[in-house]
Amino acid sequence: MTRLAAVPPMGWNSWDVFGTSVTEAETRANAEFIAEHLAEHGWEYVVVDIQWYEPTARAGGYNSGAKLVLDEYGRPQPAPNRFPSAADGAGFKPLADYVHSLGLKFGLHILRGVPRQAVAADTPIKGSEYSAAQIPDRERVSSWIDDNWGIDHDHPGGQAYYDSLLRQFAKWGVDYIKADDMIAPYHHDEVEAFWSAVQKADRDIVLSLSPGMHLSVDHAEHLKSHSHLWRVSADLWDRWRDVDAQFDLLRDWAPHAGPGHWPDADMLPLGRMGVRAEVGEPRESLLTPDEQRTMMTLWCIARSPLMVGADLPNSGPETIELLTNDEVLAAQRHPADSREVWREGKHVAWASTDGAYVAVFNRAGEPADLSLPWSELGVAEPRCLRECWTRTDTEPAGGLRTKIPAHGAALYRLS
Repeated sequence: MTRLAAVPPMGWNSWDVFGTSVTEAETRANAEFIAEHLAEHGWEYVVVDIQWYEPTARAGGYNSGAKLVLDEYGRPQPAPNRFPSAADGAGFKPLADYVHSLGLKFGLHILRGVPRQAVAADTPIKGSEYSAAQIPDRERVSSWIDDNWGIDHDHPGGQAYYDSLLRQFAKWGVDYIKADDMIAPYHHDEVEAFWSAVQKADRDIVLSLSPGMHLSVDHAEHLKSHSHLWRVSADLWDRWRDVDAQFDLLRDWAPHAGPGHWPDADMLPLGRMGVRAEVGEPRESLLTPDEQRTMMTLWCIARSPLMVGADLPNSGPETIELLTNDEVLAAQRHPADSREVWREGKHVAWASTDGAYVAVFNRAGEPADLSLPWSELGVAEPRCLRECWTRTDTEPAGGLRTKIPAHGAALYRLS
C-alpha cells in the first residue's frame, strides 16, 4: 500500500487569485491547464479554497453573518450559483469526478468548527443521536471569520459531526483537505478529532493544517502523527519580506520533514494573481524573477509542498517554465533529508544529507561572489557539478564558486 503524501504534495489552490469567490468555471479551467501542461511534471492537486458554501462571497474580506448553504445535517454544501454542478444536492461530486477524469486529484478547504447557522437551527448530526446545538464551544472562535463556533470535544457529538463531514467529503471524492484555523492558536483536541474523522473516512485523504503563524516546533511530533502537512507561517504573498522570513522557519522545521509529514512554507504567489484576492489588485506576481527562483529553490531543497496560486491559463510562459523545470523539482522529491549547512550574514547554503544537492542563496540586496569549500558545505567533492536552473555543468574546482544576484539563488546537483 502506497503511503499517503509519501512525497510533498504539488498542486494548485484558488486562494491567491480568486480569494473567497472562486467559481466552478475557474476551477475547471485551471484543472484543464494543469492536466495539459503541468501534470507530467508532478502537479496533481486542484484545491478549492475557503467559502465555497457562501453564495455572496466577495473579494477583499468576509461577509459577517453570511447565510451559508448547508444540508439538513448542518454540513456545508457548494453554493450552486458559483458551482452549478452542485445543484440538487450533488455537492462537489460532479466537479471532483471531472478533475479525476483529467487524471488529477480534488481538494477543498474547510474551517474548524460547526456552522453557527447549524447550531441556531439545531440540525441533527447524521449518523448519531446528537444535534448541532449540543456541541458548540462559543469561546474558541476564529479571530477573522464568524461563520463557525468551535466544537466542544468533551461532548461525543463533536466527533460525530466531524465524522459526518468526512463521510460526505469521501462520498464526493475529495482527495485533499486544507483544514483551517486549527493551529494558530493550536487546538490539540480539534486536530485530533479531525484526524480521527479522516482516518475513519472510506477514502484516502491527505490532511493539511493551517495557518502556521507563531507555530512552535514543540508541536512537531503531534503534527506528524495527526496530519500529512502543516503550515509553518501566516499567509505568504508576493513580497520579498514574506519569502525571506521562510529561511529561518524552514531551517527550524526541516528536521521534521519526511514521508507522510511535511512542514509547509505556504503557497507560491506566482503568475497572474490577485484577480479577486484578499491582498492586492489584479497583477502579475510582484516578486522579481530572481526572487521567484529563490522561492522555488528554497521550497524544493527544504522539501516543502508546492501549491501554486496563479490563474494558470492567464499566466505567462515564464511562470510555466518556472513550474516545469524537472531538474529543480527533483530536489523537492529527493528521498534524502536536507538542512541549512552554512550561513554568513545574508548568505545561506542548504545541502541534502546524502550530498546530492546544494543550494546557495543571496538574501542581500546586492550581488554576491561566493566561494565555499566542499568541507564547509558538509559534502564530498563531486566529480560533476550541474546547476539545475540553467542546466549547465561546471568544474568542481576544489569548492563551490558562484556569483548570485541580489535576492537570488542557485541549485546544484552533485554527482
